[in-house]
Amino acid sequence: MEFIEQQAELEQLVHDILNEARQQGADEAEVSVSAEEGLGVSVRKGELETLEFNQDRGFGITVQFGQRRGTASTTDSSATAIRETVTAAKNIARFTEDDPFCGLADAALMAQQAVDLDMYHPWSLDPDAAQLVAAECESVGLGVDARIVNSDGAQIGTQQGIRVYGNSHGFVGSYASTRHSLSCVLIGEDQNGMQRDYWYTVARSADELESAVRVGQTAGERTVARLAPEKAPTGTFPIMLAPQLAAGLIGHLLGAISGGAQYRKASFLLDSMGQQVLPSWLSLQESPLLPRSLGGSYFDADGVATRPNRFVDAGVLNSYVLSAYSARKLDLATTANAGGVHNLALLGPSVSHDELLKELGTGLYICELMGQGVNGVTGDYSRGAAGFWVEDGEIAQPVDEFTIAGNLRDMLKNIVRMGDDVDVRGNVWAPSLLLAPMTVAGES
Repeated sequence: MEFIEQQAELEQLVHDILNEARQQGADEAEVSVSAEEGLGVSVRKGELETLEFNQDRGFGITVQFGQRRGTASTTDSSATAIRETVTAAKNIARFTEDDPFCGLADAALMAQQAVDLDMYHPWSLDPDAAQLVAAECESVGLGVDARIVNSDGAQIGTQQGIRVYGNSHGFVGSYASTRHSLSCVLIGEDQNGMQRDYWYTVARSADELESAVRVGQTAGERTVARLAPEKAPTGTFPIMLAPQLAAGLIGHLLGAISGGAQYRKASFLLDSMGQQVLPSWLSLQESPLLPRSLGGSYFDADGVATRPNRFVDAGVLNSYVLSAYSARKLDLATTANAGGVHNLALLGPSVSHDELLKELGTGLYICELMGQGVNGVTGDYSRGAAGFWVEDGEIAQPVDEFTIAGNLRDMLKNIVRMGDDVDVRGNVWAPSLLLAPMTVAGES
């Protein structure tokens, strides 16, 4: 059976499972199904290192009896296995506490019709061809500079998946998607020691990937740029975060305004609705229905139809990030974010990367953060970092082994400017961000 042909079969299985749950007396039930298959190849020093084929399929079944819920899962879709799994979920529900906030999202909120987001673009890549692409990528990277002496390899992968969700409201939604990627990790060495860096590309369609040459070249250039780092000075300096790290900073904000963090009272932005959380020139906009996007979906993990959301408008928190459950706990309405956000972008005036460096002036351009020194309850932030020392708007030299410290509430409110180099390789689309001065602990 062709992979895509499983979609109709899985939808029918969801109907069958919901019917079984109904026959076993469940007041409500929901089923989540995922099916995936793909190929992964890694090459190191020109030789094939790993070749992996994967083929997975799983069913998560949740049943509700009164105010008690139970969940069980299986990879077996036979009638006997389905019946036993529903029974297992039913037995689990017997031992759970009553929860007045559990239950399906309102039936009127379910996605009313399927939306084709053009996310399924299979790549007929065989192992031999994959090995050649990965080998070319690594070879280009190794050839960038004689100081690149080793490699952690180049990896290429192609995956296709089908997601199906259904519940006892009668809703069953599904879509197929693909995800292709190519990455390269290189190691450089000079008289001062070794440094590692990488680059990668990921897309729904293979023709939207960066070329093997481009990925290898970029990985090589990034690795060479980090050689011979000096110690950063200790003091208070403006900070510029590379796009991948900027996405992480926004991720901390999203965690703080998530419904779960709010109702557990475990957030540095507790009860902050209507308050200023970002500078007034900056907004956060979610766009879940963008074609070919990595975070696209027309329904969330509750089956609720997704829609554009502006969580932060002109710096002011406009909405928490809510599932049906967390919305009930907070006496609010779901934002169709069960399972997370979809294509969250930063909206506001931007400048080029070079202009952002000029505005930074003298300070630190950070490309790597290390450690787990982030307290989501207090907002206290302290992490090891590496990157580049910038003087008079120009990169002067690489620096490492320093720490930046502050508080997330202040860091977010004191974003000075953003670049135009938006990284769309995830669910949060962030550019480089310039932050107001932070405490830096470098050389003593």
